[in-house]
Amino acid sequence: MAPSQVVDITRLIDGQRIRWFNISLLLVSFIVVLTDGYDIGAAAFAAPALVKEWHLDRAQLGPLFSAGLFAGLFGPPIFGFFADRYGRKAVIVGGAIFFGIFTLASVLATSLTTLIALRFIAGVGISGVLPIAVALNNEYAPRRIRATMIVVMFSGVTFGGGLPGVIAANFMAAHGWQILFWVGGVLPVAAGLLAAFILPESPKFLALRPDRQKDLAALARRINPDVSVSPDTRFVISGEANRARFSIKAIFAGRLALLTPMFWITNAVNLMIFYFVNQWMPTLLSTAGVTVEHAAIATTLFQFGGTLAGLIIMRPLDKYGFIPVPILFACAIPVMASIGQPGLSEGTIMVLVGAAGFCLLGLQFGNISLESNIYPTYIRSWGVGSCFAAGRVGSVFGPLVGGMLVARHVPLQDMFYIASVPLAVGLIAAIVITPLYKAELRHQLALADSEGDAAWSDGVQLKAET
Repeated sequence: MAPSQVVDITRLIDGQRIRWFNISLLLVSFIVVLTDGYDIGAAAFAAPALVKEWHLDRAQLGPLFSAGLFAGLFGPPIFGFFADRYGRKAVIVGGAIFFGIFTLASVLATSLTTLIALRFIAGVGISGVLPIAVALNNEYAPRRIRATMIVVMFSGVTFGGGLPGVIAANFMAAHGWQILFWVGGVLPVAAGLLAAFILPESPKFLALRPDRQKDLAALARRINPDVSVSPDTRFVISGEANRARFSIKAIFAGRLALLTPMFWITNAVNLMIFYFVNQWMPTLLSTAGVTVEHAAIATTLFQFGGTLAGLIIMRPLDKYGFIPVPILFACAIPVMASIGQPGLSEGTIMVLVGAAGFCLLGLQFGNISLESNIYPTYIRSWGVGSCFAAGRVGSVFGPLVGGMLVARHVPLQDMFYIASVPLAVGLIAAIVITPLYKAELRHQLALADSEGDAAWSDGVQLKAET
């Protein structure tokens, strides 16, 4: 009896040329996470108008800023669990439509309590979609440009995070704070519907589902039209220790016992300071005498500075691994400490805020694009989701601590000094991760070479592409 064909999905993905199939996946994912990034930042730009319209004290804004972020403790692990059990595509589509609907409902809010509740519910979907989009794109990207493709995809978050500032500066005066949530609700629903028609399922996820082999065979031919498959083709994923059943505790197996908590720390610290700046910047700068319009522009520069950082470091991330992350942590410390210095011109403040965005969002790009590599397919969404949830722990505390500092009338200069301290903790964790990450990738490559060669000799029929 002739042996069955064996197709190694790892080699199939790593050896593919970039076609329209890959570009369409990237574009749709970019649009989905762009709407996600928009909704994350929308409340911060609505805040000054809410203070006036509802006669609020600025310190009351802390729970509003943290409501959606607090939901991030639940969204990533819940969505990650379902994505590893039932597939990436359905979770992304359903999550986008879910948070879009509840963002639209925010338009009807007439009290701070109601708005906080709606932002929390929407935040479960907002936070849950992001790690699944990362996992899906990781599983389609060739190893040689994996970080690059994830950074390009995830830059949609930073572009989206800057758009509320544009909407606020140009339309909020005429249409009120509600315009921010009208836009933030309609866009993700439309993006979810688009993803339902265009977004493919993950080939590595399908390879772990014997009942989905027919779907995988059709998908393999879309990835590479030269691949030969037959009804008895067997698909394998080399370089990964996959199991038949999902396991919660597997994110602490082997090197992951240290890598996972260290990634949790870098994510938590990074997002603590990022959301402190992102959520409080418009209010703090307007209090310091900067006009509301210029404060909104400064925060937009913060987002776009981060996008620039991602584009600059994406190739070094592919080539050198985790090294850019501790470098950005080291640069972020003095930049953050300088923002609140008294007597700075508006131009200098703009430059410093842009530099802070460059460092902090560059860190986020580094974490997100690389942490998905350390988890095998059967727990990838769960593992990445746990890192996102850890980041959300920090993101909750950032705005809340900011609110407490504002309530205590802490000088602006001291607030940014305080914000620079946790970055030193993140720097230490990043230094610990760097050699461990390199060793883990070397192990995966060695495993992929040995398993891939075995699968190849068993009968894989795939034309090599150059």
